[in-house]
This record gives sequence, structure tokens and C-alpha cells, in this order.
Amino acid sequence: MSAHNVFHLHQGSAPLLVSMPHIGTEIPADLRAHYVPRALQVEDTDWHLARLYNFLGDLGASVLMPRMSRYVIDLNRPPDDAPMYPGASNTELCPTRFFTGDPLYQDGMAPGPEERLRRRQRYWQPYHDALATELARLKAQHGQVLLWDAHSIRSEIPWLFEGRLPDLSIGTAGGASASAAVADAVVRACAAQTRFSHVLNGRFKGGYITRHYGAPHNGVHAVQLEMCQSLYMQEVAPFRYEEALATAIQPLLKKMVASPLETLRGCYEK
Repeated sequence: MSAHNVFHLHQGSAPLLVSMPHIGTEIPADLRAHYVPRALQVEDTDWHLARLYNFLGDLGASVLMPRMSRYVIDLNRPPDDAPMYPGASNTELCPTRFFTGDPLYQDGMAPGPEERLRRRQRYWQPYHDALATELARLKAQHGQVLLWDAHSIRSEIPWLFEGRLPDLSIGTAGGASASAAVADAVVRACAAQTRFSHVLNGRFKGGYITRHYGAPHNGVHAVQLEMCQSLYMQEVAPFRYEEALATAIQPLLKKMVASPLETLRGCYEK
């Protein structure tokens, strides 16, 4: 399978790369029988993010999107499969459970070491090669770049976290993946309104992409946004996009992305 069949990359002109590592919905035909029937509905997808972020063209963003479901390979996990959140429930590089904790695979059909390595080489590596190459291109052109890692999740998943999530969970790896000025710009955009709740470096501080690529001392500022799906869609099947809800959150979402971008531009234009 060529890299073209693993992901789609739109190259923009701004110092902004938006990664959407969990929007893929495909499960290869030769793997489908390994999963329980429920898994083929890919319920834990970050649904409709490309549609929700339809303003990215206005910002001149580069956008990277995979085709494969996170049930095949989780692009936001480290290649060594180390837990991202020690002490809490975690999903793996090749997940074996739904977000509810139920098994994804038929008995005895979960991927072994060789299959996990094959998936990593076939799906994970090309995505990360493309991500790193595009970041390098934008940084060479602009001096600094914003990597925005876009995610969404059901607002309540007891197996993963207690209670209900804040509407907007901003992650900068505890301040390590983006400068304080970039993080402040995102938080100020949220603080200027009261309809949607937000938190900085709460339950979701940023996954592998944010932690690995964020290097503010080297001009790469990585921010993860985990947003509740209740803000723009039905959280249960058929996972319908709700236009009225989406229209309400999109102006804030655009401001959250645009504000740190303007902060960076102000830095390198001085």
C-alpha cells in the first residue's frame, strides 16, 4: 500500500499544520473478520472533524488526515506502545478494546507482535514521516510553526475518565510542547466567552504527536485540542453531524486556532 493510500495531505501556505489522527474509518478487508461485528461501526472515531474545521482553508493551513481507523493503528501513540497516561485506562498502539473497555477482537484474534510491527510499518510510519516532513517544510519557510492536533471524544466514557469532560480540553504536555504565549492565546480565546467550558492540561495533556513534535525552543509549537462531540454531533449511532450545534462552536474553534497563529506571526515579523 502506498503512502497515498494511507493518508491525505493538503499543503497550505501558512505556518500551520493541522493533524487529525483519529478521523480514519477504514478497516482493511483482510482484517475485518478478526474484529467483533460491533467494531466495524468504528464508534470511537473522531467523527466529522474535517467538516467541523471547514475554515482551515481560510487560514492557509496544511491538513494531514489518515484513512485507517484507530482500531487498526493509533497514530497518536508512541511506536514502543508505552502508556500515555500511567495509572489510568489507556488504549494501545493497536487497540484491543473499545472506549467502553469491551474487547475489539474475536477470541484469539488480537494482533500479536509481528502483526503490530507490520501495522506500524505500513500505516503509522508513513503518517509520521509525512507529518515530520511537512513540519520541516513550514518551519524552513516561516521560522516557526503551529502544529494543531485535532481530536474529539464522547463527553462521558467511564472506562477512560470519571464524570463529564470539559467541552474543550487544551493540551500542551504540561507546557512543554508550546510556548506560554501560544498556550495563552488559545486559552484567552476560550476565556472570552462563557458558553463552552475549557481546561488547559487537564485529563488530556496531549498524546504522542503533541509530546514528540512539540519543541518550542526550536520553533515548533504543538497544541492538542480534545473537544466533546456533544458540541457538534450526536454522540451515539448513527453519529449524525448537527449543523446547528456545529455552527455555534465553529467561530470559537476558528479563533482558538487563529489566535496562536497570529501570536507566532507577530513574533517572526518583528
